[in-house]
Amino acid sequence: MGKSKTTKFKRPQFNAVGLPVKAVREVDGEEEDHGEDCSPAAELLEKLQSPNADMREFACASISRVVQQSQTIPGFLQRDAVRRLGPMLLDNSMAVRETAAGALRNLSACGNQEVCEDMVKEDVMTPLTALLTECCAGFDGAVVTMKEQKNAVEDVANEAVNLLWNLCESSSQALSVFNKSGLLDVVVQCLERHPHNVELAVSAAHCLHTVTEDNPELLCSLNTAVFGALESVLLSSQPGMAATLLRTLAAGTLWNMKASLPAARQAQTLNAVVATLSRCLDLDAGVLIPELRASEEASHKCASPAATKAEEPATRDPAEEEMIEEDEALKEKSRNGKATTADNDFSDLLPKGKEELREATALLTAQQTSLEIIVNMCCSDDPSDDEWEEESSSDESDMGPDGLCDGVSSLMSPLCLSAEVQGALIHHSIPEKVLKKTEFPRPEAIDVCQQNPSWRGVAKRMRRVQSRALTCLHSILSTMDPESLGGAAGLQGAAQHLSTLVFGAAEIPKDEEFLEAVISAMRSLLQMIASKSIPQCMTPQQLMSLCEAASHCDVVSVRVNAVAILGITGSTLAKDKGTAETLQMIGNALLQVATRDSDLVVNGEALDALFDVFADGEEAETAAKSIQLLPALKTLQPVFKAKIRKEGRGKYSSQQLCVLDNIKVNLRRFIGYLEKVVKK
Repeated sequence: MGKSKTTKFKRPQFNAVGLPVKAVREVDGEEEDHGEDCSPAAELLEKLQSPNADMREFACASISRVVQQSQTIPGFLQRDAVRRLGPMLLDNSMAVRETAAGALRNLSACGNQEVCEDMVKEDVMTPLTALLTECCAGFDGAVVTMKEQKNAVEDVANEAVNLLWNLCESSSQALSVFNKSGLLDVVVQCLERHPHNVELAVSAAHCLHTVTEDNPELLCSLNTAVFGALESVLLSSQPGMAATLLRTLAAGTLWNMKASLPAARQAQTLNAVVATLSRCLDLDAGVLIPELRASEEASHKCASPAATKAEEPATRDPAEEEMIEEDEALKEKSRNGKATTADNDFSDLLPKGKEELREATALLTAQQTSLEIIVNMCCSDDPSDDEWEEESSSDESDMGPDGLCDGVSSLMSPLCLSAEVQGALIHHSIPEKVLKKTEFPRPEAIDVCQQNPSWRGVAKRMRRVQSRALTCLHSILSTMDPESLGGAAGLQGAAQHLSTLVFGAAEIPKDEEFLEAVISAMRSLLQMIASKSIPQCMTPQQLMSLCEAASHCDVVSVRVNAVAILGITGSTLAKDKGTAETLQMIGNALLQVATRDSDLVVNGEALDALFDVFADGEEAETAAKSIQLLPALKTLQPVFKAKIRKEGRGKYSSQQLCVLDNIKVNLRRFIGYLEKVVKK
């Protein structure tokens, strides 16, 4: 169906690990059978009204811990937890403010999107805005004279910024409030604390990276102070993985702001952004992760027996165990036809003191984010590039309002990979570094993570970075010319590498995230190789086994790309002599998918691949007769048409239906072509 589109990464929505808001009443009805007084939610919320600050702090801290078990969230929401916690953000006690912000933060992080939207409807943004404004005024104010007090203010601000980030990520209403309430300047002030408080600055950078994506209303209000703060971070030289993550997020934010940059500064900013991403990808997690784990073990041996005992896994809180398990459950979702990642990321909720684990998490988050930014640099927002993609109104916002485009050169245009962007990526060896990151994580690094429950999420993150690198490779292959990727030798080397990843083990990996990423990269590579008539190392039999593995995957894009790969391979083989037998094998596989797959998109892709494979040539004609292609398609034609009529309107987008209608027409024409071939 033409070239495959490079899909833009959106900032992740929180995964729906909890019950939706509409299910609250059902759950609460069950609780009422036991009487409201015995509910832990009711008891803790009641303690918020205590005149004793220590009791209020205890209640907030307890709520913060309990809501990490997502099944408890409906009970709190039903009892107006948001409206009762909101005033605590402005409590006279700084400790209460911090724990209240932490409770709301965990509620937003461990709930789903509907929970966040419900929190905004309950007016949590009003006290949150007031709290952040007050915190920033207190950073350097005369009232704050003692170092401990200043740290306390920044600790409160950190919790508040994380809450703001969560809400803006999941609620368009929260984003609208952000745009109108002057919160941009407040968050930038938090970012500017980076010389002595990297944790707060990273939280602010996460928030900025989120709110500047596809937000033309905010981009209109940007000023030189915002750019200056981000550039200051980008040029900083602080050591440590948290600082690396901070610089990466600043780079991503500047890329989001590209349309607002003065034309004279674009080239310099682009180079600084790509250089930052390049340095991040230079870091070898396979070496650094074992070093960090060894450092943690060494520090435990030096610690007092009491401290060591307190950190033993046997004493872990059940909520923390659940948190670790949830961190490993990554699921890909689709929102508005765009690739989004529902990422159960609770790393920022790790208890204090796990510095090595925080560093490891920051490293992998920075590398994952770097790869996602490169994907966005390569992607095109033109929905016509891929007929299977749903049109999304969010795409239009990349260019911003008319006034925002004045004076902007084509250098940073999001609609194509300009020569300048491609040049910067090549200059900093980004394609080679991305290819390196597609390798499987080092076994020794995985092993040291699996030995400790707290580190198991790190092993999952290492695999996730590999999958992001494969997606990034797909984007690079889809947008760069072959010469810039090393020509025929470079493409053959990449093909050999992907072949090793997929076929190197006894059986093809079944992990859906890996399969989706590697098959998309393989499709892009084979398309490029075929277009340049370059020999490739993967045999048809290997690709058939890949298609077989993909047929059992629930992810539609995996099945679509696997079918497309067979189409590319078959159409290439049809030009060669002596390939009829192999074409029969490919044709039978495609017919089976076109007939049996439950998804119309996959059926359509299989038919389209059949058109390509058997469109012309003596070998194709011989193979078509051998597999009885004509009668098979005549039998399939009415079934395919009926399936479109029956399922199309309610299940597929207008863009997809348009493509399916075209395939239906092409099927009729192809049957006519085959009838002429038979009469020869």
